[in-house]
Amino acid sequence: MVNTYRNEDISRIVAFIPPGHKHVRLLIEARDQSILLQEATIAAIVRAYISITTHPSRRVVELVGRYMDSGKEGYARYQLIESSRGENEVMVEVLDRLEQYKHTT
Repeated sequence: MVNTYRNEDISRIVAFIPPGHKHVRLLIEARDQSILLQEATIAAIVRAYISITTHPSRRVVELVGRYMDSGKEGYARYQLIESSRGENEVMVEVLDRLEQYKHTT
């Protein structure tokens, strides 16, 4: 299932650091559910967004979950990192999935 949320479907967004924690959480309250994102996920979304909006021709970024053998100090082993797939391949797959979903609803 694919849920689409327009700006008017979101009633509130709260960014916060819970007591006793060091990392930001983001609570998104939508019309039908609430979503709580951890800082690493927020950072991945921001990286993908900036990568597209600041690049003169880039239209797609795919991030995939991977366990890292080594990484920067303080970072979780599980990271959302950029895939090596081509932009056209990813775009075709996503548009196909959205089209299939549209016909099943």
